[in-house]
Amino acid sequence: MRASLIQIAVDEDESVESRRRRVASLVRDQAGADLVVLPELWTTGAFAFEEFGNEAEPLEGPTHEVMAKAASDAGVWLHAGSVPERAPDGTLYNTSLFFSPSGELAASYRKIHRFGFDKGEAVLMGRGEDLVTVRLPETTVGVATCYDLRFPELFRGLVDAGAETLVIPAGWPERRRAHWTLLARARAVENQAFVLACGTAGTHARVPQAGHSLVVDPWGEVLAEAGADEEILTVEFDPGKVSVTREQFPALKDRVL
Repeated sequence: MRASLIQIAVDEDESVESRRRRVASLVRDQAGADLVVLPELWTTGAFAFEEFGNEAEPLEGPTHEVMAKAASDAGVWLHAGSVPERAPDGTLYNTSLFFSPSGELAASYRKIHRFGFDKGEAVLMGRGEDLVTVRLPETTVGVATCYDLRFPELFRGLVDAGAETLVIPAGWPERRRAHWTLLARARAVENQAFVLACGTAGTHARVPQAGHSLVVDPWGEVLAEAGADEEILTVEFDPGKVSVTREQFPALKDRVL
């Protein structure tokens, strides 16, 4: 299976509309991949809190339209990262969009754990409630977003729902980059799953981003890792390694809680 993680640099001098067009072109360039992953809140920047309300869109808004077409043109499964969604009742959510190779919306996920400690996303956005998995021909994908990475019980729930590959878009700050790589590897090891963690580059509202998107195998080995700048990280991996690992070292069968 071939996956491409597009580590987008968010530049405040680039309009959201221009960035949508640019990113759509990058997605189309990945024709031949099985799965393409974009980062969290790449339209606005994960720390550009004042822009969430201004740029919020309905689920089937402009980002949905552009990314659905890009997925269809490239013929890829596309986790289009997340956008600030405005629900019909006016509530904002940090919502991920997952498209099939035909451009259909296969799933959406509203981020459950909101970052901010009583400010920022934590007070501006509503909390999601549902765990989300998506069945691809090669593997079942469990979906999480950024701060979710710190909460292992969410990933246990995804594994119980059949997840073999965990896809985590993020806008993770550079000052905590060590946590980013450590937690991505921990989630892979404890769940005996592949982890595809796609972050952003650049600076969001004066907050430097970690970059360093990475792909981790079920034993915790880092198969590929990006640098700090905008980059497309492409890796081939065998989803069958998950079942082999779980059979060879059946730790999940010994779960008590």
